[in-house]
Amino acid sequence: MADSSKSIYSPDVLLGKRVLITGGGTGLGRGVAAHLVQHGAEVHLWGRRQAVLEDAAAQASASRPGSVHVQTVDVRKADLVDAAIDGIWSQYGPLTSVVNNAAANFIAPTASLSARAFEAVSSTVMNGSFNTTHAAGRRWIAEGLPGAVLSMLTTWIWTGSAFVVPSAMGKAAVHAMTMSLAVEWARYGIRLNALAPGPIPTDYAWEMLNPTDRSSVGATQADQIPMRRVGTVEELANLVIFLLSDACDYLTGETIAMDGGQKLAGPGTFAGLTTLSDQDWSEIRERSQLASAQSKAQRDV
Repeated sequence: MADSSKSIYSPDVLLGKRVLITGGGTGLGRGVAAHLVQHGAEVHLWGRRQAVLEDAAAQASASRPGSVHVQTVDVRKADLVDAAIDGIWSQYGPLTSVVNNAAANFIAPTASLSARAFEAVSSTVMNGSFNTTHAAGRRWIAEGLPGAVLSMLTTWIWTGSAFVVPSAMGKAAVHAMTMSLAVEWARYGIRLNALAPGPIPTDYAWEMLNPTDRSSVGATQADQIPMRRVGTVEELANLVIFLLSDACDYLTGETIAMDGGQKLAGPGTFAGLTTLSDQDWSEIRERSQLASAQSKAQRDV
């Protein structure tokens, strides 16, 4: 594997960029933030847990103290998103970029899903991405400013995936938004693109998507990826930096898969979970509920 920790970019390639990352307190958003800061960007992290956000900001801004700012925002609520965007505009200045990274997901038989569970996942992904994109986009258009929106998706947008239906539906909707607004807003100098990373393990996501030995199939398995490995945050960050820079202003409306060939080889979904028994699903549910409770406890701190 190539050394992805060695940056190919100038350290000031994102100088002057103000980037919002939703879901920035944990996982991929947290990991990417530090790389954006190291290349000159000012970064705003949104999430629902203040303590987690502050910890993420401290880590991300280690190379440039004061370059990362945090807000607790529920992206599912359009009025809260609009007020938070107003706060950034008035206190720090206009955003140049939005990274729609906030997501929720867990594996489960679809027949067992409650309406509340479906809403929690699908609205975070779909409504959250739209609310944030819309709030920033309206301001860019009104002020005659260019902008870039980058959404984190998965390869399920092209294939669907059993056992993660709310996520698959929500991310497919954001894929449609990306293509639609790329055309509608191109005349304003606003670009919309998306990334569909393959497996890049992060703590909480893996607890929800691969909680037991029996759930280790398909989408989370490195041995079913042609490159025989998972991706890294550094590789993802390199692509994000390129897409948010001024190097590719002609690129819009595209979703780029970065998955080691997984999508082309076919195992990038959770279809293999059809072999699980009711007892297996009961164990998965217990593990997922424990992980969710631990996450909520952090949020309430």
